[in-house]
Amino acid sequence: MRPCERAASVASVAAIALLLALLAARALALPVPYLWGGKQARIELPPALAYDLPPVVGAADASQPLVMIDPGHGGFDSGARTPAMDEKDLTLALALALRDRLLADGGVRVALTRDDDSFVALGERAEAARRRGADLFLSIHADSAGMENERAGEIAGASIYTLSERASDAAARRFAARENAADRINGQALSGQSATVNAILVDLSQRRTQAQSERLAALIEREGRGRLVFHPDPRRSAALEVLRAPDVPSVLFESGYITNPQDVARLVSGPGRTEFAGVMARAIRLWFAQARIEAGRRGEEANQGRPIRDSP
Repeated sequence: MRPCERAASVASVAAIALLLALLAARALALPVPYLWGGKQARIELPPALAYDLPPVVGAADASQPLVMIDPGHGGFDSGARTPAMDEKDLTLALALALRDRLLADGGVRVALTRDDDSFVALGERAEAARRRGADLFLSIHADSAGMENERAGEIAGASIYTLSERASDAAARRFAARENAADRINGQALSGQSATVNAILVDLSQRRTQAQSERLAALIEREGRGRLVFHPDPRRSAALEVLRAPDVPSVLFESGYITNPQDVARLVSGPGRTEFAGVMARAIRLWFAQARIEAGRRGEEANQGRPIRDSP
């Protein structure tokens, strides 16, 4: 090809590319500058679709406690995978089983961050719990030992995670790495407060919420003893984004390892899911019973003018 022909060909390609870029920009409703130096031609973008708050089902009485169940992953985010299973499918099935058990027992309201194979961002999950006024947040996941791990089939059992800036062990750090300014905190208005006061209010709220989360984790472990299969070290902590709601007690339950055939067989079976739902439902009800007792004690102390003590 002669130099002049090559130059003409390049110019033609460049012109076509520029035309396509302008058409694509207009199709996407992006700002498009006029080529002759005039003002910018702007086509307004439609507002971004907001995450719709999940519906609340169960007791009609709005004073009844609300449990937000969070099936991990979803949509294009499959979570941990094996050739036979995606984590997102297992967690949804377990979440639906727990929802049905809680509704059958009555006395609580329930919402799910997702009830189908849809994607929900991590921040939206915790925020949905806060905006719905949830009293408890339970995120359900499944772990993986890695398909390349020769000992993957030997690693099994459920784990219970609570929030901590310092991971409890290397496994917790790996899990957190893979998974991973409100107006009111525990009824305290933050707007109009100084940054220092706000930081103190948030810190106090998080300390109390973390203690309540630890109490639920302990109840799950106690109620599941002899009924669920736990990892040898079941209680763990990590800096998990989904547990960061500062005023909603939150626990993440790792139901087992999808790389372990025995764990999978148990979790996909009807009896296995029924056992899981029964254990979790009982732990949740015991947690609410203890919370009512604690609220009553705090009310008595406040009425008597005594300093209010948080339970250990």
